[in-house]
Amino acid sequence: MKSYRVAHILLTHKYEAEDLLKKLKEGKSFSELALKNSICSSSQMAGDLGTLILGKADADFEEAALSLQIGETSKIPVKTRFGYHLIKRLA
Repeated sequence: MKSYRVAHILLTHKYEAEDLLKKLKEGKSFSELALKNSICSSSQMAGDLGTLILGKADADFEEAALSLQIGETSKIPVKTRFGYHLIKRLA
C-alpha cells in the first residue's frame, strides 16, 4: 500500500493562507505557524497529519501533496471543501 506523510496548515480564507505564505518566505517556521494558526486539530502536532494512504485524502489535497518534494512546502494555497491548505511534504 502506497503512502506519504505531510503536515498542513488549514485556514478558512485564501487571504489568510497567502499571508502565511509570505511569513514562510520570510523564514518563519512552518511548525510554529501551524501551531498558532491552523484550524485543524492537527495543529497540536504542528500540522503533522501522519502517514496517509494513497487515495484516502481529498483528491486536490493529495495531488498537491504528491507534487511536492520531501521538505518542500506548497507555493500557493490548496483549496478543498475543508478550506485552504498550506502543505509541507514530510515523507
